Parts: sequence; C-alpha cells; structure tokens
Amino acid sequence: MGQTETHADTFVAPPTGPQPPTTPPKYAPPANPPSDNAPPGRVPPAGGTRRLLWHLGEMAIAMIAGMLLLGPVWDTAGALLGITGALGRPEVAALVMATNMTIGMSVWMRHRAHGWDAVGEMAAAMYVPFLLLFAPMWAGLLDADAMLLGGHLLMVPAMLLVALRHRHTTPVAVRRHPAVVALARRWPTGLALLMTVDMWVDPDLLSPWTMLVLPGAYLLIGVARRTLRGPGVLATQLLGLAGWVGLALVAVAAGGRTAGWLVAFGWLAHAGWDLVHHRTGRVVPRAFSEWCGVLDAAIAATMIFALLSVGG
Repeated sequence: MGQTETHADTFVAPPTGPQPPTTPPKYAPPANPPSDNAPPGRVPPAGGTRRLLWHLGEMAIAMIAGMLLLGPVWDTAGALLGITGALGRPEVAALVMATNMTIGMSVWMRHRAHGWDAVGEMAAAMYVPFLLLFAPMWAGLLDADAMLLGGHLLMVPAMLLVALRHRHTTPVAVRRHPAVVALARRWPTGLALLMTVDMWVDPDLLSPWTMLVLPGAYLLIGVARRTLRGPGVLATQLLGLAGWVGLALVAVAAGGRTAGWLVAFGWLAHAGWDLVHHRTGRVVPRAFSEWCGVLDAAIAATMIFALLSVGG
C-alpha cells in the first residue's frame, strides 16, 4: 500500500502511474490581488508607450480639474479671511496653483491604484519647478509671468521622468471606505457643488441669454452621440429650445427684477428637464444630466437668494 500524505484538511494519495507533463495556467493570478472593494480591471498592465501617454493625459486632465474646482475655493476663503492680497503674491499664487494641481492629480492616481511613493514624486514635480524659479525672480532676472510660465514648462519633463520611473510598478491594492465609494459614485453632484461654491458666497443674477446654453448643450451632445434619432426625440429637444429662447426674450423685454425671477425660473426648470433625462437615460449620459441638474438647481437657488436678499 502506498504511503499517504496528510494535509490540514484532506488526505491525498500520490498516484502510482506516470504523470502527464504539467503546463502552467494560461492566466496566472496577480501577485498582489486587489482588495475586495477595489474595482476590478481598472488598471491595465503597466508599461508601453500607449499606456504611458494615456496616463500622462489623465494626469493633465486631473490637474486642470483641480485648478478649476479648487480655484474658487481659494478665492472664497481669501475673501472671508481677508487674505486676498497675500494670495495674489506671485510666489503664493504659484504654490496655490501647484497645490490645486497636486490634489487633483493625487486623487486620480490613488483611484488608479498608484502607490504613495509615485504620488509623492509626482507631487514634487508640481512644486519643484516653481521653487527653482523663485530665486531668479527675486533677483530680478524673471518677472512673475515668466516664473509662472517657466514653472509650467519645467513641470512637463518632471512629470515625464516620474512616469517613466514608475511605468513598470505593480498597481497597489487600494482599500476604499464605503463612504468614499458612495461619494465617488456621485461625483457629478460633487463636481457641480464645487463649481458653485463662490456663487453662494457672492450670489448674483445671470443674464437672460445664459438660458440659451441650457437646451443648446443637449442638442450639441445629442448630435455628437447620435441620440436624437429616436421617435420624437429631436422634436422634444427643439421644443425645449423654443421654450427657453422664448423665456429669454421675455426676460430681456421685461428687465429689472422681473427678468431676474424669469432667469432663475428658467434655470430651475432646466433642473427638472435634467431629472427627466436622467431617469430615461436619453440624449445625454446620465453623469452629464446628474451634473447639469445639480448645477442648474444650485445656480437657480443662488439667484433666488440674491433676489430675496435685496428685498422686493
């Protein structure tokens, strides 16, 4: 009788006949599997020129998003704290800009499962170019505009060096809190709210002509996505365009506070338009209709607040 090997949970008897040659599995499991809540398939294999260029393109978009979203936050904080003048100094403005870009870039890199070492080096690529040009600016060799332009130009090769250094790095397992996952799924709402932060601090009335953007965006996106071909879809969009054009013309003719109320109503009505399209999924992506709906409602609310704050 053959000898039996005892394992933790089973008994295995070794075969007695000749064994076929073993072949490696076609797809081997990753060395560092992602965590349970890390989205599968989000990070393609590292390496390759196309992957490198795609990564740099994503980084550039994330950096621009950080500047656009966080710029109004700094302006609002400066006005509330009385430090607008200090924030306007060239050195401070450069570091604030680098901070905005770093935040946007860091969030996206962690979402893409990059390690903290790569994030830290890429953050250095945001700050170091500006820091290197402070001394020439203080010595009078550069003005403020040249310092800002030179910092952005030097940032490109610095980012490229960091990307090349980590292009073969294995993606890390990123553990995301359930609350973070829930917020990430509602990113269009968060984006819209960030874009209207300064409007709540300093509410104002928009021109009646701004209402033409509301139906126009749906028509342009529908043409680009070829989603206006369904029965009644184009007619509905053209009817909406006619409605908001008519409302804009009435507001221009009325003028004054009446125009303000009509414009606020027009933006609020378009939030309802967005809600309907979000539920049906027609014409525009749901992410766009969610973002647009929250943005429209917030802008309408700030205009109503501006109208009520002055009375009448």
